[in-house]
Amino acid sequence: MQKENLFGKVNVRLELFDQYGNLREMQEIHNAVQTAGKNGIADQIIASPTLSKPGWCEVGTSTGGTTLLAAYVSGSRTAFTTKTRSNNVVTMVTDFAAGVGTGTLTEAGIFDVATQNTVNMWCYATFTAITKGASDTLKITWTLTIN
Repeated sequence: MQKENLFGKVNVRLELFDQYGNLREMQEIHNAVQTAGKNGIADQIIASPTLSKPGWCEVGTSTGGTTLLAAYVSGSRTAFTTKTRSNNVVTMVTDFAAGVGTGTLTEAGIFDVATQNTVNMWCYATFTAITKGASDTLKITWTLTIN
């Protein structure tokens, strides 16, 4: 008997730009789909989904978040700039403008509610510290592939 697994593979690209639009730093990392994300993906298949869809990204300055960021940056929860699907791949992009999410960042998460520091966190990533100055912009691209 052949056995198939359905799972989500999420990848994250972080791109830090200076005030003139020059790329200063880029990281590509793998991250985790949290329990809320797995439940949310399954919920979208039923006739009347009961869970909200993800629409916001938030950044933080610590590590180890499971349902929330370990140390969120106040005012950083930002609506996705775009959210698209091509076959089994969903791409969610968030642009953190100058003055938003400023600091030495080490974590990010995707959420299904706009209110900062509240659940549900669908996806979570930790990364090597990125220092976002007040005039810098940060673009985070999450790519969720359902295999």
